[in-house]
Amino acid sequence: MDVAVTGLLAALQFLTRIPIKLRKEPTLGNVVPWFPLAGAIIGVIVGGVAAGSWQVLPAQVAAALAVAAGLLVTGAFHEDGLGDVADAFGGGWTIERRLEILKDSRHGTYGVAAIATSIVLRVVTLGTLPGPATMVAALICAHTLARAGSLGLMGTMRMVNASGLGNDYGRGTTPGRTAAGIAVAVAIAIGVSGWWAAPLFAATAVSALAVGLLARSKIGGINGDVLGAAEQVAECACLVIVSGLAMHHHLWWQPL
Repeated sequence: MDVAVTGLLAALQFLTRIPIKLRKEPTLGNVVPWFPLAGAIIGVIVGGVAAGSWQVLPAQVAAALAVAAGLLVTGAFHEDGLGDVADAFGGGWTIERRLEILKDSRHGTYGVAAIATSIVLRVVTLGTLPGPATMVAALICAHTLARAGSLGLMGTMRMVNASGLGNDYGRGTTPGRTAAGIAVAVAIAIGVSGWWAAPLFAATAVSALAVGLLARSKIGGINGDVLGAAEQVAECACLVIVSGLAMHHHLWWQPL
């Protein structure tokens, strides 16, 4: 139990700005499988902001506040990776130049455009949902499955020779740990959204795979920034799918 709690707390420490202090740092391999569950907790926090705001504000405003809360909780951690990848892949003409751009903390036109697109897409899709319950379910599923998508890349694709904490975590995983983390993510999504979990998982898998294959063609593998970009693309994809599903269907636990 202590190992599990420590692993989850370490995952939250890495993925968020929540002030968590650990007496003993766990091994990286013991932390990685907890990323999806940490994502679910982030989804609960962001969903709580969305549901609370929805009670007193227009849906679009509640959606914007929820996305802003997510940025604050995570420190725009994954958005930074998305911006770096967009700049590197959009503006670098060689592998060496792309890796150089990935190490640059500044964002250019491609990066800013990618981050802005991600934020706008999340706000708009959330704002179209029919009520706070669907908002909360969407955010939990999106944050959970998106991190499972990144975890899947960690367990199946080669990390490029670049320094960084994200790379260290990527090298610390194993196929078994990857499968365990993804299984937890799928179980959470099924519990929260029922059969909606199937198209959401498919969207996550396709999104993460697309980012991974693009990275392999551009830099020969993946790194921490690519994992962040994969999370962002998958999160947006999940919310787009939910916005479509919610037009015609109710969540399994909602009264008709």
